[in-house]
Amino acid sequence: MVSMTLSFRKIAALAGVAMLVFAGGARAQGQVNVICSVPITWCEALIAQFQKETGIKVGMTQKGSGEATAQVAAEKANPKYDVWYAGTGDPHLQAAELGLTEEYKSPLLSQLYEWSQHQAEQSKYRTVGIYTGALGIGWNTELLAKKKLPEPKCWADLAKPEYKDEVQMANPNASGTAYSTIATFVQIFGEDKAFELLKGMHRNTNNYPRTGVGAIRAAARGETTIAVTFLHDGVSEIANGFPVKVVVPCEGTGFEVGSVSIIKGSRNLENAKKFYDWALTPAAQKIGADTKNFQTPSNRATPIPPAAPKMSEIKLINYDFAKYGSAAERKRLLDKWDKEVYALPK
Repeated sequence: MVSMTLSFRKIAALAGVAMLVFAGGARAQGQVNVICSVPITWCEALIAQFQKETGIKVGMTQKGSGEATAQVAAEKANPKYDVWYAGTGDPHLQAAELGLTEEYKSPLLSQLYEWSQHQAEQSKYRTVGIYTGALGIGWNTELLAKKKLPEPKCWADLAKPEYKDEVQMANPNASGTAYSTIATFVQIFGEDKAFELLKGMHRNTNNYPRTGVGAIRAAARGETTIAVTFLHDGVSEIANGFPVKVVVPCEGTGFEVGSVSIIKGSRNLENAKKFYDWALTPAAQKIGADTKNFQTPSNRATPIPPAAPKMSEIKLINYDFAKYGSAAERKRLLDKWDKEVYALPK
């Protein structure tokens, strides 16, 4: 009986040691929590690969850039997430300005294109570019032909009466794509004409989805005819077999520098830095193209997908990221859009 009791105690002790070793290993690997602002298939593939390579567990939620900004701001005193991955760069710059993100200089900075490094410098190293892409117009070719509508060639076309109830643009309060569109219009047309165009588009708009990709997905699936979109999102729908065409508007267009940031007050700061650095590697950036997303990656060694719109051939405006990446300007333009555009009857 005594020997059985001693044996039991030995087994229990060994089990306890084993549990401590396991727990210690789990703590060493730990966790990182990520807000992901690209399509869900990309988010899931990214997280799966990072977990596989590092053993670090990832908690992930997917949100558009505007909603991500709101969440990071709301949780400032008690952040639930460590990293904000992707989405348009303007909201990342605004978060940096408001002190919502951590300063961090990745050892991979020198491997990145100048436009990515500039994003880091401008934010005082509180964010960095991971890809770039240009805004444009996309449409469902079958619906356009069926309804005998002309192809839109310019931003101004989207306010024409023949496109009544045929257009979608995301809600700029939730979507970085849509905010970038408003900022682009203001820089191309001047503020008064830009808002007249937005009012004309409002009369033609049948829905304002929550995410930037929502509009072109709706067009691809025949739920609307025309969408304001990043060109690469239209190319993704084409790659998925949908009858979509995209065009660079005749007036020229704005562009994004999709970014990644570490959230201020991160509970898992070292793992957040590991994720941040990993996101800048060619292996991580290639996952975009692998999941049929066609942005231009920021690491010079990452292959640019052949189907990606060629940024050097697009008529790009000199987008003022300093001005339109500021929190005050974003709030002012969104308030104005809410009052002068969204509040209008159709």
